[in-house]
Amino acid sequence: MSDQLAAMAFARALAQRCDQRFGEKILGIYLIGSLAHGGFAPRYSDIDLALVVRDQLASDDLDVIRAEAAAESSRLAPLLSVFWADPDFRIGRFPPLDRADLIDHGVTLRERVRRRPSRPTLPQVRSYLRGEPLRNWCEQVAQFAAIETVAGEDHKRYLRALLYPRAFSTAGRAARSRRTTPRFPFSKAQSSISISI
Repeated sequence: MSDQLAAMAFARALAQRCDQRFGEKILGIYLIGSLAHGGFAPRYSDIDLALVVRDQLASDDLDVIRAEAAAESSRLAPLLSVFWADPDFRIGRFPPLDRADLIDHGVTLRERVRRRPSRPTLPQVRSYLRGEPLRNWCEQVAQFAAIETVAGEDHKRYLRALLYPRAFSTAGRAARSRRTTPRFPFSKAQSSISISI
């Protein structure tokens, strides 16, 4: 079974487990990101599970979802990234680019009530990208610039640090492409990057 098919089977089984565990609390369970786009690669990709819930998810609920994921597959569970929002997309963890991804590419795994966010505006996307994601990216770039070789466990973070500026260039469409980039040798880059926001 291919990595894409194995991850899809894992996501479907996890959605069923969540549906059984939480029942009516969950209005819909969806895939977004590279798995939904057909570009999943376990070395670099997350399994992005998006939930629309009746009111909110507590940290205990997220722990239950992670435990269910681990019970389903100890190999794929660490790749799980959970996004969630209430029916109006006012609370939760569901950034603007991921809301656009749900609108444009979301794969329905379970759905009691169909709810979709409004498309993020360009100012919303830019405001989001200028905040915590940019701060995190700057910190990661500084860390990677200071080392000679990237350790195996850091390949995913390194690739994301390289590709993050693309989010700025595609922000005008308020959507992103999370296709997997071909593998390449990892070594210290001999260039500097300057981005003006």
